[in-house]
Amino acid sequence: MLLLVGLGNPGPKYEKNRHNIGFMAVDEIVHRHAFGPFRAKFQSVCADGDFAGEKVLALKPTTFMNESGRAVGEAVRFFKLSPDDVLVIHDELDLALGKLRVRKGGGLAGHNGLRSINSHIGPDFHRMRVGIGHPGDKSRVHGHVLSDFAKAEVTLMENIIDAVAGSAPLLASGEHSQFMTKVALDLADGT
Repeated sequence: MLLLVGLGNPGPKYEKNRHNIGFMAVDEIVHRHAFGPFRAKFQSVCADGDFAGEKVLALKPTTFMNESGRAVGEAVRFFKLSPDDVLVIHDELDLALGKLRVRKGGGLAGHNGLRSINSHIGPDFHRMRVGIGHPGDKSRVHGHVLSDFAKAEVTLMENIIDAVAGSAPLLASGEHSQFMTKVALDLADGT
């Protein structure tokens, strides 16, 4: 089973914020791959689906970003999963806007959602880092992550979310390199 976690903050106020790119990606994956409806469970909203016979639970914590680990930890314990069964989609300041990286483990880079998950299940979960760019000055980071994407950035981010959703089945089989290649090709083709 794959626990596919999108990070973000609940509520319409945050819906289009850069910090909510994980929620946006999970929403598109659930829609594109005909998962069941979202329901409240594990201090989250979650939806069941599968990729080529591999069960997937898509999860969006409703605990706010800084407490995401509570929700993830609850789901991991309930299903008796290991951190290796978890993939977290989140925003990444240290990647240029539109860049994407998938890897297991790694640093927390000051990301409070990752820090919370790390404290509940340990560091060995998989991460999909979606670049939102850095505002250039540390004092502007908070406002940057809690702001909506600029008009000029919206199409690029929609294309990335579309490519991620289209290639998501590769994540369930652990084919992260192939996933990255497929996303890059889809973006190069303009799909």
